[in-house]
Amino acid sequence: MTQAPAPYACQPAESLGRLHAEELSTFRSPWQRDRDRIIHSSAFRRLKHKTQVFVEQEGDAYRGDYFRTRLTHTIEVAQVARTIAGALGLNTDLAEAVALAHDLGHPPFGHTGEDALAALMAPYGGFDHNAQALRIVTKLERHYAGFDGLNLAWETLEGIAKHNGPVAPPWPWALAQVNADWDLRLSTHASAEAQVAAVADDVAYNHHDLHDGLRSGLFTAADLMELPLIGPAFAQVDRLHPGLAPSRREHEALRRIFGTMVEDVIAIARTRLAETAPRSAEDIRALAHPVIRFSEPLFAELKEIRHFLFTRMYRAPPVMEERAQVTAMLNVIFPAMLDDPHLMPEDWRIEALTAPDRTARARVVLDYVAGMTDRFAIAEWQRLGAGG
Repeated sequence: MTQAPAPYACQPAESLGRLHAEELSTFRSPWQRDRDRIIHSSAFRRLKHKTQVFVEQEGDAYRGDYFRTRLTHTIEVAQVARTIAGALGLNTDLAEAVALAHDLGHPPFGHTGEDALAALMAPYGGFDHNAQALRIVTKLERHYAGFDGLNLAWETLEGIAKHNGPVAPPWPWALAQVNADWDLRLSTHASAEAQVAAVADDVAYNHHDLHDGLRSGLFTAADLMELPLIGPAFAQVDRLHPGLAPSRREHEALRRIFGTMVEDVIAIARTRLAETAPRSAEDIRALAHPVIRFSEPLFAELKEIRHFLFTRMYRAPPVMEERAQVTAMLNVIFPAMLDDPHLMPEDWRIEALTAPDRTARARVVLDYVAGMTDRFAIAEWQRLGAGG
């Protein structure tokens, strides 16, 4: 049940506004407007064909139908964020906007792609997907007549930059560039709404990685019985619904785990908020610790589950084989386009060729390659002759 607005919630009337001044909407708050712009962005649509763990390939109907993509993950995170924010009396529109934008900067091939591009960009200022998300919403979306980017409100940009906590220097170059235009107070915590988006991300991936791992066959329900939180959830399902088909049994157990995580976050947040008694969103930012988090016991259990997933899923032999393959693809695509910008479309080619130095050119190439979907990156790799 949604609570009445709390005094520490971000208030639309107190927004610090936008870098480029715009008339206020007559029927949408600043963060409803941000949410809508994010949903209608090109980068958001591309999330449909960017993957989490498993690489999406053309014709792979099984994976396309069942495994999470960045888009389905993002929608799940936004749903969880609205639920938690509503229960705590926070601004649900801001929490949702940050959640919807949090993965816009991910390159093709999930975290493997990020690792590969970070290595390739090491001589040119590095790569970080959170910083790249900010670059997308402030520079790379080029559809509006009056400005580059989406011209999001300060609170939304702050949430994208700091939803995982304060960011210590040295900052990724893309983040430093955005922060130079508008101070995001990177040394402080973000709003409670942005903290909600971060925890919602954890809730979503802890749940769906278990689900995707089971469906992939990398492990079975029997392998999970000794893990905390999971074993008791299955035992409860077996007690209440004996004889369920395996897929229903797994779904029932995982949704209980999902509910436990959300309830834990809400309970701990209420306790922390009561202890600190913030009277404004600025009071939240000034605290030395986040107010939205898991309890220590549940966090310890989730660490054990994540360790299991790391060994049995993220570093499973088939996944490692895919990691090697897609890393090799990006190791072909990026250097080829850096050395010969004529391999890119005209607008990107012109920008790269007119860049003042090789570092600036590398950043143009990065923007182009990081925006690729899995299937487009594979097609480009094949076009360059490496796939034949």
